[in-house]
Amino acid sequence: MSDKNTLKDLLSNKMQRRTFLKWSGAIGIPVIAGGIGTKMLVDHKEETKTAKAKDTEKIISTCSINNCGGRCVIKAHVKDGMVVRVSTDTQESGDLSTPPLRACVRGRNYRNMLYDPDRLKYPMKRVGKRGEGKFKRISWEEAIETIASEVKRIGDKYGPESRYVNYASGQSWGLHGGKNAARKLLSLTGGFLNYRNDYSSGAGNVATPYTYGTNNTGSSFDSLLHSKYIILWGQNPSEMIFSTPYREYLMQAKKNGAKIIVIDPRYTDTAIAFADEWIPILPTTDNALMDAMGYVIVKEKLHDQAFLDKYCIGFDGDHMPDGVSKSESLKSYLLGEKDGIEKTPEWAERICGVPAGKIREIAREYAKSKPAALIQGWAAQRQAYGEQFMRGGAQLACLTGNVGKLGGWAAGTGYWSRSDIVYPFSYENPVKASIPCFLWTKAVEKGTEMTAADGLEGTDKLTTNIKLIFNMAGNMLINQHADINKTTKLLEDDSKVEFIVVSDIFMTPSARYADILLPGTTFFERYDIGVPWCFGDYVVFGDKTIDPLFECRDEYDVFAEVADKLGLKEKFTEGKTTLDLVKESVERTRKELTPDFPSFEEFRRNGVHHFKYDSPLIGFKEQIDDLKKHPFETPSGKIELFSKALWDMNQQDEIPAIAKYISSWEGPQDPIINKFPLQLISWHYKRRCHSTYDNQAWLEEAAKQEMWMNPKDAEKRGIKGGDRVQVYNERGSIYIDVKVTPRITPGVAGIPQGAWFTPDKDGLDQRGSVNVLTSQRPTALAKSNPQLTNLVEVKKA
Repeated sequence: MSDKNTLKDLLSNKMQRRTFLKWSGAIGIPVIAGGIGTKMLVDHKEETKTAKAKDTEKIISTCSINNCGGRCVIKAHVKDGMVVRVSTDTQESGDLSTPPLRACVRGRNYRNMLYDPDRLKYPMKRVGKRGEGKFKRISWEEAIETIASEVKRIGDKYGPESRYVNYASGQSWGLHGGKNAARKLLSLTGGFLNYRNDYSSGAGNVATPYTYGTNNTGSSFDSLLHSKYIILWGQNPSEMIFSTPYREYLMQAKKNGAKIIVIDPRYTDTAIAFADEWIPILPTTDNALMDAMGYVIVKEKLHDQAFLDKYCIGFDGDHMPDGVSKSESLKSYLLGEKDGIEKTPEWAERICGVPAGKIREIAREYAKSKPAALIQGWAAQRQAYGEQFMRGGAQLACLTGNVGKLGGWAAGTGYWSRSDIVYPFSYENPVKASIPCFLWTKAVEKGTEMTAADGLEGTDKLTTNIKLIFNMAGNMLINQHADINKTTKLLEDDSKVEFIVVSDIFMTPSARYADILLPGTTFFERYDIGVPWCFGDYVVFGDKTIDPLFECRDEYDVFAEVADKLGLKEKFTEGKTTLDLVKESVERTRKELTPDFPSFEEFRRNGVHHFKYDSPLIGFKEQIDDLKKHPFETPSGKIELFSKALWDMNQQDEIPAIAKYISSWEGPQDPIINKFPLQLISWHYKRRCHSTYDNQAWLEEAAKQEMWMNPKDAEKRGIKGGDRVQVYNERGSIYIDVKVTPRITPGVAGIPQGAWFTPDKDGLDQRGSVNVLTSQRPTALAKSNPQLTNLVEVKKA
């Protein structure tokens, strides 16, 4: 729909208890919008006076609308039923038992997003070809009737495995997110095809348990206050928020004297803020550096032999599983005893680009500094052999005995949690079949051909391809999935997926592919509880600030009405509203988990609850203190540096039993680098949360969408800073402006992920949407997201 039609509809329809003039005045000028929207709002300057804080009611909420690792305090200042400004946590730093939960630049923008003229305002149905973005306004009655009838029709015709709720987090980090509501509805009507894993840490989620038996390998952040040496390997908490307080602890650890090393292809904001040293590295080659560090540690006898003997399987020939040759040990591999290749720093330098002398230095410092923490980010495991990266970090932690020690870190996926709340929203899916979430497009096209080799679980064979998709509060349908051109072509054919429902607050690239498009709510417009990902001892109350604007509805309420059409409303809601679910969560948390958790009214009044503990959580402390009583959750009960389960898969070239460097397809040793000579990476940008907020102009001012290129690579191509360039490979082509900077490794191009796919009339993206260029080939073991494994060429546009 055009902006003109959108504003015409806005002006011709009454808003609940507010007029358009009041609404525009609540934003203030300059408004964060474009074209006709800005012009019309500027024409109403007399209504733009912003209320002062003392004139408003202050309501504490939290940003549960997006897939951000942290949860911050958002204070909504409300006057006459409108949010007139937002503020955040004003607590001073210093008391790390209750660290401040201050919002970032995205959080400061929430009012602009709430009142953006381009908000989806009412349900619509597709009237053109799928993907054209042509829609017609319909009533909620028609939308709900259509969804109910299609759920039944497709389920009856193809069976429950034909119905799928697409991976995307959106608001689902709260208690009752849209995808969970869709799943419950489908569960009550026969079931749906399950997915497992995620796009964020997919390779690590599968690989790390082969070493430790679990992904809960991290320690609480206050443990870092005892670290002497910290390696942040591919981790960028200054932009990619793992947990809101994390950076406070890093800063204090640095003040306490810890040396911090950042290993990353980019000189990130984290390196600027925290690092004593930046180690640039070529993408996909991390394990070569890890192998060489391991070589130095073992060759110079800096390893913790007592730890390895007692707690580990597979380090040397004396500690191998039954029936496996001694020559397959980790030590044998590092020293080249079987393949004749010693994994020396000089060997690694030729692969990863890190000087041999520097490799020796950081290997020695990491081994000698006790305790030391090697913390792995997830970017480096989003590549062809990302499983090796996650297990390789764990190997180094074990070689140095830094597991189960205060101030140490076990590496690997790094989840940790000792605080929880009860989630009262539940369902049970009658269908047991499950696919890796990254392979949903394969299940659309060739679902009945998928086997265990494709990661199919719970059944030997699917009875149908995917025919119905619910895409709730996420942009994974198009924008965040790999190889956009391939995906759009697949979804444009409505004989394959016959029905797609999308709920969102804007017309995103994914929303354009809906058959029924629903206007969702922001966190200001509903009750919820905000929890950080898997890291942090706090929760934030999500108070409802205003009633939903226009005809927007929370997905829980929408699916309750769909359930009603199918005669299942009571089973769906169990008589509970979203507020009832929040209250139940609080009361059950008090009774079942944490007796000193506040009451509902106290929690609502305070806005935040910090769980308190006498000492840091130390990952695997119980196992290290008493292995007999607390064995590791592996087949051997020990840390498996050599995994017999992986060995028995008999795929050593791509799935070895010990972590090792494997030359990557579309890596620096792939022959096609002669045609596409730049390795392309992407990162989570401070002006977006994944793709959320990409349409917010204020945030574009904070951080422009542009490609990073090293001056050496730019000079070869006659490119200067600010030039418009074409970036291309065999999968597609995009246009983007360039930032020429020494902050990125030569041979590497970097594009911030999440920009909305914006094709011109010829189908060529003009926004710099990186997933036009990424591959749908999955990782070897986890069948997971490889979207940082790409080779491209760049030329001046």
